[in-house]
Formats: sequence, structure tokens, C-alpha cells
Amino acid sequence: MWIVTAIRILLVSALMSLTAHVYLLLSIGRSNKKKAVGFFHPYTNDGGGGERVLWCAVKAVQEERPDLDCVIYTGDHDASPDSLLRRAVDRFGVNLISPPKVVHLHKRKWIEDKTYPRFTMIGQSLGSIYLAWEALTKFVPLYYMDTSGYAFTYPLARLFGCKVICYTHYPTISLDMLSRVHSQSSMYNNDALVANSVLLSRFKIVYYTIFSWMYGFVGSCANLAMVNSSWTHSHIEKLWGIPDRIKRVYPPCDTTGLQALPLEAKATPPVIISVAQFRPEKAHTLQLQAFALSISKLDSDVIRPKLQFVGSCRNDADEARLQNLKDLAVELKVEDDVEFHKNVTYRELVKLLGDATVGIHSMVDEHFGISVVEYMAAGAIPIAHNSAGPKMDIVLPEEGKETGFLAQTVEEYADTILKILRMSESERHEMAAAARRRARGEFISKKFSKGPQLFGLPRASKNVGSALMQEMVSKFIYLLSTNLFPLFIT
Repeated sequence: MWIVTAIRILLVSALMSLTAHVYLLLSIGRSNKKKAVGFFHPYTNDGGGGERVLWCAVKAVQEERPDLDCVIYTGDHDASPDSLLRRAVDRFGVNLISPPKVVHLHKRKWIEDKTYPRFTMIGQSLGSIYLAWEALTKFVPLYYMDTSGYAFTYPLARLFGCKVICYTHYPTISLDMLSRVHSQSSMYNNDALVANSVLLSRFKIVYYTIFSWMYGFVGSCANLAMVNSSWTHSHIEKLWGIPDRIKRVYPPCDTTGLQALPLEAKATPPVIISVAQFRPEKAHTLQLQAFALSISKLDSDVIRPKLQFVGSCRNDADEARLQNLKDLAVELKVEDDVEFHKNVTYRELVKLLGDATVGIHSMVDEHFGISVVEYMAAGAIPIAHNSAGPKMDIVLPEEGKETGFLAQTVEEYADTILKILRMSESERHEMAAAARRRARGEFISKKFSKGPQLFGLPRASKNVGSALMQEMVSKFIYLLSTNLFPLFIT
């Protein structure tokens, strides 16, 4: 009996000691907040739209609030202030005013999917709390901004006394995911083993339901949530239940620079371009299969096109997917018609987009689709997946003119490729021009351009460097400086 009592005393003592230690760290952190914006972005080398948002947000703060330091929490150990400054320019054309400060994180493995072969979603979410603990015990900013979608870190940031701001590209869990499990549809995030089992599907529905409740609670801790599309706005509003604190802000799209590209001077043979990270959800395999099918149906008098895959690899898994695509091209006997461009610079990307006649996109429920907007701005006719952001926000008529196409299956993509190739030069030019007008008119958003003036704020500097930066500055300051959200008012 005395042994059991001793164990209980030890456990209670250990718990009390841990609680006291946590309380002490929180107290120290709350009293030592720095006048800074801390950007929680563990992967600063992913090369996607999320990283573009990061650098545009940093630029916005530097332009309008030079008194606030910009601090990047990153797990990339080779990242330095100067290397990140160069990367923002080389990969995205974003010229930061000064190098951001860097806080290196050493616990990033706890948010990597390979750490959790099963229950990946909850594992990564709980792991993000541990990573955020490391971040906030090293540096506590006044404003904590999550640009990577780690909502489970928000309660912790609030405990450290930070104002929590987030830019959410897509919900970690969505009602669409629940419906797919319920209907037993196999997909990259619903294993075939689960989809083919009624029992496992029911268990996963319970798991997803519990997780969605947790996600709703942590998300509601955000002081201000910016979302990137109508689709994301709808899901986040339902899950988080904070409609007054959610604002839709289209992500920064470099439409101005791409619009300078000529509509007429396209490469011969025609180029079909695909710009996306080599991640499973981007469905590159579908694109390659559709391309091969279109080649097999091609009329003898139509020039044989080329397909260019342009994207970045974050890790070994992405590298393996890229190699699998190359192998599939050989298997489909189209290897001579397919090119792969990995980790290209921003200047190289602009050149590739300028040569493209068609831009292809195939991710199901893509939250927004920056690449689709870039296709349109560059004069490439988009073929996007018939769902979410591209369907609801992007590939819509402009002044009564069609701006592109939507598809779902391999056959639909192949038929659409053939339809564009068979169009006359004037028909393609008319559609590309309409697409460019939509990219110019909708995604350099007029509604935010007067934001600083409306709230008595100073106009952004005229030396911003590009219309893209002016756009992001206006949006960022407009949202974060309203009377409802005086987060940047001191």
C-alpha cells in the first residue's frame, strides 16, 4: 500500500512541477513580448503559393509598419536572413526592404507526415503545438501570424499573450472530406483499404467528426482569419463559427508582370504547361494520362503539342513522385513530348508561362488556384478542375466571353486539350484575351485599393516595386487596421 501511495505522491509532485514550469514560461513570455510580427512558416523552401503569401505579407508589414520587426519561425536550418531575402526575389519576384529575422526550429519532424503513417492529420496537428511551443519559448512577438495552416497552435499563442492572425489556404478538414469517407470514395487522403471497408469507413467518420470539433475550437481562437477563396471561406465559417472575424482575401497573384507577355507570340509546337508542387493532391498523373490520350486522338493535320511540368520538390517523397511521373511518361510512350522543370527561378517561370498556349490544373477542391490565375494573366487558356476555387472564383465569364474550361475525368481533360488545339488562332486569341482581362480586373482587387484611405491610414509607399506588392500591402493593412481588428494600432 505504501508503495502505491509513494507513486501517487511522486506523480502528483511531477504534475505540479510541470504545471509550475509551464506557468513560469508563459508568464515570462507574456511579460517579454517583442514589438514584432512572428510568421509561423516551418517550411520556407516549399516554393508554393503559401510561401508567396509569406513574403508578400512580410513586405506589407515592412512597408507600412517599419517599427515592427518581421521574424520567421522556420525549420530550415540553412535559412538565414540574407538567404531568405534572396529567395523572396529569385523565386517570387518579391523585393523585401530588409532581411527578416530568423528563429530556427529543431522539432519540425513532429509535423512531417512520415512521422505518422496512420492518424496523420491528428498527429501533425498535435505535433504543431509542440513545434509552436519551441517557437514561442524562443521568441514571443506581439502578433503571431500563421501562414501555413497550423490552427492547433492558436490557443498556445493566445496563452503567450499574442494577437493571432492567420492566412488560411484551405481547412485541415472539410465537409467534403467527410462526405467522401461516407460515400466510401477512394482518394489520396482516403486509402483504398478504408474506402472498401464499411467498418473502417464508419470508424474514420467518427475520427473525422471528433477532429472537426477540435479544429473548430482551435480555429475560433484566431483574432483575425483571412481566407483565400469563396470555397475556403464557406468551410472555415462553418467549422470555426466566427463569421465576423473571417475575411476573404485573394492570394497575391503576379498578374501585372505576366500581362506584359504578348498574347500572339506562343511557342511552336504548342505548349501545355502545368505549374504545381509535386504533391499527391495535385494529380499530375491524371494530367499525364490525359495528355497521352489526347495525343492518341490527335488529327494528322494538328501539330503535336508538348507538356511541361513545372514545380518544386519539398522532400524525398516529392522527388519520388517526380521520378514516377517520368517513368509513367515512358510507359505511355510520350517521353519525347514531356519536359520536367524542377525548382525553377521566378524569371524562368515567367518565360515558360509566356510560351504556353494551355495551362492545366487538376487538383480536386483546390482552395483557390494561383497557378490558374497566372495561366490566364500570361495568356494561356486554362483547363482547371471543376470544383472549389477555380469553379467558384476564377474560370468565370468575363464580359460575356468564356475565359477557359473546367474538367474532371481523364477523358474530359483530353477532349478539352483537343478542343483548344483545334481552335483557330483568332478563337484562341479571343479567349486568352478575355482570360487576361479577368485576371487583371478581379485579382488585382479594386475593393482593397482604397483601404488605407478609408480608415485614415497613410497610403503605401510609391516605391513598393510592383502592382503585386501594392495589392498585398493594401489588402493586408486594410484588414489589420480596421476598427473591428485594431491589431496594428498602437
